This record gives sequence, C-alpha cells and structure tokens, in this order.
Amino acid sequence: MSLPFFGWEVAYDDTSPRLELGASQQPKDKGIYKMYHGTSVAIARLIITNGFQQSSVGMLGKGVYVSRDQKKAERYPLHNNSSDKVVLELRARLGRVKRIDTDNHPMQYTWNTQGYDTAWVPPNCGMKAVPSGLEEDCVFDPQRVKVVGIAKAPNTVLAELQKLVADSLTNPSAGDDGAPDACSLCKRKTQQGSPHNKQPCWGCGQNICMLMTKHVCSASN
Repeated sequence: MSLPFFGWEVAYDDTSPRLELGASQQPKDKGIYKMYHGTSVAIARLIITNGFQQSSVGMLGKGVYVSRDQKKAERYPLHNNSSDKVVLELRARLGRVKRIDTDNHPMQYTWNTQGYDTAWVPPNCGMKAVPSGLEEDCVFDPQRVKVVGIAKAPNTVLAELQKLVADSLTNPSAGDDGAPDACSLCKRKTQQGSPHNKQPCWGCGQNICMLMTKHVCSASN
C-alpha cells in the first residue's frame, strides 16, 4: 500500500552529535564577540577604510577569517616579517554558527548554503589544516565584522592606524553593522549576494524555500 505525500519536516544537522562546550570555547548563536584578524600594513589600511572583503579561498571556503585567540591572528601573514604585521581588533556578529572539527567535514565548504552565518573550528580539534591547534572562525558576510581597534602593530604605523580606526568609527560606512535581510518564507537571514532558492511545491503550488524546516502540502490531505 502506498501513501501519497507532499512536504517535509527536517531537523538541521541531525546526523551529527550536538556538542555542548563551555562558554569560553564555543561561540553562541547570535553572539557578538571581540575577535582578531592578522594582515599586512597596507591591507590593514584598506580594511579599516573600506571594510572587509570575502576571501575567495580558504579551509572553510569564502568569508572573513578571524579568531578569538590573538595569538592565532599574530601568525598572519605567515611569510611577512614583524615590521609588516598588524593585528586588528574586531567586533564580530556571528549569527548562526556551525562547528567544523574534522578533516573533510561534509559541510566544510557548504555551511553557508545550509543557513549558517559562521563556521567555527574549535581549538585542538586535530584538523590537519590547523597545525597550530588554535581557534579559527570564518564569517561569510563581511558586514558582520567591524574593526574597532588595533591590537598590535609596528610602532612606525601604530598612531596612523589608530587614527584611521577612530575616523572609521565616527563615519561607520566601512563594514557597518547593517543587518542582513531575512527570507520572507523561511525567516532565516539571507547572506550578501546569496538569496534563498524559492520554488512552487509540486503538489499544492505554494511558494516554498528550500531552507524551511517544515512544509505540509494541502494536496496531501
């Protein structure tokens, strides 16, 4: 006997154990955190003035790579000498966070398409791509990350960069905290340049979003 059915109900990420860590480790959904980003002097000037841009590649795909561990940020850029390294202090709105803690994780590069705003690699998780064992995050939308200070910089440029930060905070056009739009169907936040996929249900014709957690089709009644 077959039963006609149109619709679905899902629980996101139910194939992975839900791991609860201490507040000092796991960033909470919708949390706002002090974070750090390491870069060169020239790029620091551009970021402070114009805001962040997505990295096109990385161990977690596109996004802005940051860390709550300043020591992690101090390592970058990896091949620059200390006279060309700057650590920016940030305010980051993480939104919905996905834990990535194994090599070849099935969502390592696709977490954003599943409704997450940030991917988080916990400290000492054993991933080969993070030999330092230090915590790392990738925030998909650059608008979620704002420079608020200079954590470390060469003395020759420290005052200049601090003034640039002060000016940017007075004129918050660079990397402002504008909230992303929400999908009218699933009510989840959409990301910059990435609208949700919407299409009519095959049964009832109702317009649906692929990220909705539930759809009960009237044609199945």
